[in-house]
Amino acid sequence: MSDPTWQERFGQVFQRGMSAWEAGRRSPRAMFGPDDEAFLGGIGGTTQELFDFVDDLLRHGEPDLATVLAITEIQRDHFLGVLGGKPTGRIASMADLPAKTDTVAGIPWLPRLIAKARLKLRGEMPPDLMYGCAGDRPFLRRMRMDLPGFLILVRDHGDDDLGIVDAVKRRAGID
Repeated sequence: MSDPTWQERFGQVFQRGMSAWEAGRRSPRAMFGPDDEAFLGGIGGTTQELFDFVDDLLRHGEPDLATVLAITEIQRDHFLGVLGGKPTGRIASMADLPAKTDTVAGIPWLPRLIAKARLKLRGEMPPDLMYGCAGDRPFLRRMRMDLPGFLILVRDHGDDDLGIVDAVKRRAGID
C-alpha cells in the first residue's frame, strides 16, 4: 500500500467531500468521516473549513482545489512549525470580529479580513466564519491579491497591522 503525501491525501478528502455534497450530504458530519477529521486535525484544519471550501466551490465556482491546497499548506506549516502541531484550544467568537463595514485607511472589509487570516493561521475560526468567503474573494481581487498571498502577508507581518495595511495599499495602487 502506498503512503500518499499529505497533499495527495488532502486532494482525496476534498474530492470525497465534493462527491458527498453532490449526493446531497451537505454538512461537515455528513461529508467527512472520523479518519478525515483526524487527518485534517493533524494538519491544523477542520472538517468545517473543508466543507466551506467545497460548498463555495460547488455553489460559486471558487475557490478551486489548487487555491484551497495553497491556503491549507500555509496553515499546516504554521500549525506544525509555530504551534508545534498542537491546537490552541481556543475558538474565536463572532462578536470579537470587526464588522464587515469597519475600515482601516479608508478600506472597508480589511480589518475583518486581517482578523480572519490570523484566526485561520491559529486554527481558531468559529464554525460560522470562513477565510476565503464570498466577501473575501472579491475584496482581494479589488486589492490585486489572492487568498494564499494575503494569508502569507498576514503571517509574515504578525501583529503589525500598519505593515499589512501599507502592503495592501501598495498592491492595490492606493495612495
